[in-house]
Amino acid sequence: MSNLALWSRPAWDTDRWFRDLFGPAAATDWYKPANEQTGSGFRPAAEIVKDGDDAVIRVELPGVDVEKDVNVEVERGRLVIHGEHRDERADEREGRTLREIRYGSFRRTFQLPAHVTSEAVSASYDAGVLTVRVAGVHAGTQPQRIAIAK
Repeated sequence: MSNLALWSRPAWDTDRWFRDLFGPAAATDWYKPANEQTGSGFRPAAEIVKDGDDAVIRVELPGVDVEKDVNVEVERGRLVIHGEHRDERADEREGRTLREIRYGSFRRTFQLPAHVTSEAVSASYDAGVLTVRVAGVHAGTQPQRIAIAK
């Protein structure tokens, strides 16, 4: 798979890229994030790709215990990924120990098309990346040509 830059926008602004590509009122605007305000300032990076009729969302969560600290839910037509991020580090030098502890909650939310149910969502975690597959998001989204009668 190769990447193709169509314009000179920053590559990390995926939300703006999807809005520009599909338009704000497109039927497939499931990618549009809802209000994601959290108090911690931690917002994991997310990548959304099309795989056939499915959407695959990858969220970077290195060092997070996904079994204990992460939830993936379908709530009122939205895919919600939320949890707790904890990072503890200790450094011992010259008989002194420096310990840093950072923690906070995070929440990423994506609007789903009306036809998608929780049965279409599956999630896995490997090497610090949470992968969520939403089956059938793009099914039937190809334009259909309509014949014009004379």
